[in-house]
Amino acid sequence: MKNNNLFSLLIVIVIVVAAYFIVQTIRQGAQLATAPFQQVNEANQALQTQMSNLMNPTPTIIPDPVTYINEVRALARLETIQYSIEKVITGEVGGGTFQALFGDKILFVAHGTVIAGIDMQKLNPEDLRFENGVLTVKLPPTEILIATLDNEKSYVYDRQTGVLNRPDPNLETQVRQVAEQEILKAALEDGILEQAQINAEAYLLKFFAALGYPNTIFVYDQG
Repeated sequence: MKNNNLFSLLIVIVIVVAAYFIVQTIRQGAQLATAPFQQVNEANQALQTQMSNLMNPTPTIIPDPVTYINEVRALARLETIQYSIEKVITGEVGGGTFQALFGDKILFVAHGTVIAGIDMQKLNPEDLRFENGVLTVKLPPTEILIATLDNEKSYVYDRQTGVLNRPDPNLETQVRQVAEQEILKAALEDGILEQAQINAEAYLLKFFAALGYPNTIFVYDQG
């Protein structure tokens, strides 16, 4: 009886060992069979990655003057300085010995405003050059943008008309015209255009730095 039990146990052990080797053989065969397909899948994945990089490359940003010339032109007339000027202008006709009889005299207090700056619409794409990390900008010259009387503040302080004369209807108009010219002349003599240039460069340095160009120099047309 014991011999039969031992024999049965041996048979079971043999069956289990045989089954184990059979399973292992099948797994190895499956791995060998699928290995080429795995290599193909890996190759496909690598190809897909390369295609994705080609179709969606990492962007390279190259500064183009045309890109930011529109930003600059949006400033249009860049007003960089304003003068408020007061001038006393005297205008008279029929003066001389008989001023009291036939003369007409105006004492006019003129208040005016003069604004200078740069017309950025005159800036062309070729006026901007970006090389070696430096942006070179050829600016248009500064100019007078506004020169006008402030009619609310300007007034006739005194007018004296001869007893035998009538007020000249054109005298005040002529005085106002001269006053406007004198106000402009005073601003120019005081260096308004030079100061407008200094202020424009200071503003545009910050402007271009905000656009990503911290190193900017300005040049002007020598002609």
